[in-house]
Amino acid sequence: MIVDDHAMFREAIAEMLAKQPDILVAGACGTSAEAIGILRSNPDVTMILLDFDLGQDRVIDFIRDAKASGFLGRILVVTAGISGQEAIQLIQSGVHGILHKHNTPATLCQTIRKVATGDVFLEGTYLKPIFRDIDRSSHAGVTPLTDRDRVVLRCMFQGLTNKEIASRLRLSEGAVKASISQLFHKLNVRTRAQLVKVALEEYRDQL
Repeated sequence: MIVDDHAMFREAIAEMLAKQPDILVAGACGTSAEAIGILRSNPDVTMILLDFDLGQDRVIDFIRDAKASGFLGRILVVTAGISGQEAIQLIQSGVHGILHKHNTPATLCQTIRKVATGDVFLEGTYLKPIFRDIDRSSHAGVTPLTDRDRVVLRCMFQGLTNKEIASRLRLSEGAVKASISQLFHKLNVRTRAQLVKVALEEYRDQL
């Protein structure tokens, strides 16, 4: 489902996505109220492509309302620009990806597929602001991250697969899987989405 208050952009994206053999557009709307209505009438929606700027509607409120309505799927935010603090708030609210609108349609489709399969995507543009804008406070009792942990986490923030991380770091894919498994254990999480969320909330001063 596409939620964007700019009709031209919304309709163009819907038309483009409808041509993809593995993507079914369940609906496209411009307000939070319309979107909640679609979610309630169509429980099969598995992903929301969400504009950050919904005019008078607050995105964080919509995400809360969507979850309250029973939506358990993935949320990919597309935006013309947000601050590091806003990115943190989105991650804390449970979104699974943040993508800039300047990207190509092909990149959007690729990101949708990555997020749909369980990966988390944070565009590199937002990584530095996230770590620059937040308050760097100490976290007593938090297990220190190793250099390998930090590098692997930054790759995961960008939505890279295990194979892509292995290629970038010149490691075996098995070594990458082992590192991620250790991070799951160290941060006491079970999924990549939980890993990114906990890392940003509790370990950001080490990143």
